Amino acid sequence: MHSLLDQSALSNLAEGLVRAAKSAGADAADAIAVRSISVGVDIREGAVEESERSESDDVGLRVFVGNRQAVVSTNDIVRTNAKSLAERAVAMARVAPEDRFAGLADRDRLARDRPDLDLLDPNIPDVSTLEQRARDAEQAALAVKGVTKSGGASAGAAISGMVLVTSDGFHGSYLASRQSVSMMAIAGEGTGMERDYDHSSALHGADLEAPEAIGRRAGERAVRRLNPRKVKTQAVPVIFDARLSNTLISHLASAANGVSIARKASFLKDKLGERIFAPGIRIVDDPLRRRGLRSHPFDGEGVAVQRMDLIADGVLKSWFLDSATARELGLETTGHAARGVSAPPSPVPSNLYLEAGALTPEQLIAETGSGFYVTDLIGMGTNLVTGDYSRGAAGYWIENGELTYPVSEVTVAGHLLDMFRSLTPANDLAFKFVTNAPTLRVEGLTVAGQ
Repeated sequence: MHSLLDQSALSNLAEGLVRAAKSAGADAADAIAVRSISVGVDIREGAVEESERSESDDVGLRVFVGNRQAVVSTNDIVRTNAKSLAERAVAMARVAPEDRFAGLADRDRLARDRPDLDLLDPNIPDVSTLEQRARDAEQAALAVKGVTKSGGASAGAAISGMVLVTSDGFHGSYLASRQSVSMMAIAGEGTGMERDYDHSSALHGADLEAPEAIGRRAGERAVRRLNPRKVKTQAVPVIFDARLSNTLISHLASAANGVSIARKASFLKDKLGERIFAPGIRIVDDPLRRRGLRSHPFDGEGVAVQRMDLIADGVLKSWFLDSATARELGLETTGHAARGVSAPPSPVPSNLYLEAGALTPEQLIAETGSGFYVTDLIGMGTNLVTGDYSRGAAGYWIENGELTYPVSEVTVAGHLLDMFRSLTPANDLAFKFVTNAPTLRVEGLTVAGQ
């Protein structure tokens, strides 16, 4: 394992590619090397369905000739010839179309410090440990009264990392780990079956939820969904369970992406500096969160990263920008460049979350009176150009401030700007996903049923 954590060979290769690119005639260049190690086990009904392990190293070289750029990549690290790869990249750049916004990040924005974010648990569990975790989750789910079948349990672990070298003198690297457990439970019989799931993911094994708890919750959720009803079409408050409330924040992030803004393909394109949420609402992106699922000490261009308020007191404060989109919009990069080996950087959020409110989820439900509590969303009916929102949904009907019978086969529809303005967060924020939000209530959505 120690050898897999040693990135010195990848660093040497990236440095050699940048030198070769300059020698081949590039005005500037950067090279990225990505390492990925993963192991996983899938269990169904007590039997191992799949067990796999993979290891890969990939490298990409980006070169600039004037305002023209090209990217080449390879996964044949052992036989990579830096000179020939660089010459091919430079030849491609010379015939590429000009892009006046392309280029390396400005030198004064490059990261100089490397904060310790505690991203790496070097102890990757072996296959037998992962198998036992999956079995524990499945057995706990099957022990729940009413659960009739297993939809499958899985456990996995991975280590991934990157090395970035630029011709402007930046050289950085980091590694991060990930461990996970998930369970899908099925309740009922015949045409009356329902399914539900639970999942836990963390960088360190010590932060992972117990497989037994994951399995038990999956089973209990599946049983609770049995015998769903349909409801009449009506406009009511809708509460999004904390498992999926983050989808609303993900829609916001996609609409606030600098690429969409530059292309004028976002319903937020003219909203910078405007209040689009209620006063007091804050949405934060924090790439420096310790043990965060998407934390990193620098971005995909080597730019220093920092905590950023996307929404402050309900006001849209920024876009997610890399260097190219920032130049196109006449702004400064926000340090959100993400990078693969085969394409230029593009902006991506890191650890994005909506801050918790004051009410408990129970108080939020009690205040609602009558409405719909969503636990599952289906389909991709969100138009980020217009802001129109429509998703298939399932959950529970709220009557007299309490959850009552399960509901399925309905559609929840509205407009994202209206939804944002009327959004009320509960106090149950937990950092379980890349994007996180507490339970959220949205007023006046259309629930389309019978």
